[in-house]
Amino acid sequence: MELHDRPNRPETLEFEPEEEVDADKKGPFILQSEVEKGIKEMRNKKATGGDDVPGDVFKLMGESGLKIMMKLINTIYETGEWPKDFTEVTIITLKKKPQATKCSDHGTISLITHTAKIVAKILRRGIEKKIKDVLGEDQFGFRR
Repeated sequence: MELHDRPNRPETLEFEPEEEVDADKKGPFILQSEVEKGIKEMRNKKATGGDDVPGDVFKLMGESGLKIMMKLINTIYETGEWPKDFTEVTIITLKKKPQATKCSDHGTISLITHTAKIVAKILRRGIEKKIKDVLGEDQFGFRR
């Protein structure tokens, strides 16, 4: 038990309460800068998902496209409901060896829409920020 028990570990987890926002002045949960960062980090020339929209398009969409994207992501965040297109994944098997006969001789690629990847990246970053202080040094599941 001593191996995993840290003496300076808090007995209870205390979180700072979220800033209370006036209902009439409710701002976005996900900021435009977060969306911009998610798009900027996308790699070029990646395979498209079910929507056939190349990732390079997001880098070219401009201010109005960014605002639409931010509105979509905030709607997902507020409602907790993902569009059906975002949850559908195309899985393609590729042979690792020319004469592949067993499952272990194959690899897979999952094709996901780029929009869903951006949303997932933004949400993951938010989770990482919130749990950084709670996880022990021996917990690596949510850390880089």
